[in-house]
Amino acid sequence: MAAYDYNNTDWAAIKRLSNWYSGDIHDVLDGRGPYGYLKGISQFGVLAPGQVVCGPVSTVLYEKSARVGQPQDVYHGAIDAVTKGGILMVDSSCAEGSGTGELMSSGAKTKGAAATVVNGTVRDLAEVRKLDYPLFAKGMSPVGVSGRMEATYFQTELNIDGVRIRPGDVIFADVTGVVVIPSELVGVIADAADELGKNEVACRQRILAGEDLQKIWPVGKTGGPV
Repeated sequence: MAAYDYNNTDWAAIKRLSNWYSGDIHDVLDGRGPYGYLKGISQFGVLAPGQVVCGPVSTVLYEKSARVGQPQDVYHGAIDAVTKGGILMVDSSCAEGSGTGELMSSGAKTKGAAATVVNGTVRDLAEVRKLDYPLFAKGMSPVGVSGRMEATYFQTELNIDGVRIRPGDVIFADVTGVVVIPSELVGVIADAADELGKNEVACRQRILAGEDLQKIWPVGKTGGPV
């Protein structure tokens, strides 16, 4: 278990990040080293139009297991311990099966989690959507995890397709995708996103006023917003 003091979370920076979109966040993150984008993970739960979720990560790792019954002990503990406003990041890609559905989502929402992100499949989507709970995953499947895998580690470092995720790192997610921000860069990325966002607002106003795009971004100028 990797110790992380969630009292150190930069909630002010997280609030500022929440004003923007995943494209903005990744644009400013990409120029500072980390890649951050969790490929193939998309929205399966409910998001209101324009809604984003952003919060510090609590991690859960599954491993293959033939144990049957309720092989969810570690995951249950992770949900019970999630910090309010935090995001559960579950890597259940080791085997076929969905360990996250209505009950795990109900527990997470009740404990104050902002969302659950799963590197793997999820199930009970009709019920999850009734909960009005943000859930992201790589796919859906009704297959259970019993006899196939179980959660074995809580608050451990994950590596998902080359993206490093540690307890306390920050996840930003919206309808477009999921981005991981290293905890030590959260303030820097919030500052950069604020600056990029101001520029995009100015560009949007010029576009809506009917100005030609080539005047806003002259030929030869690169790196403009999209």
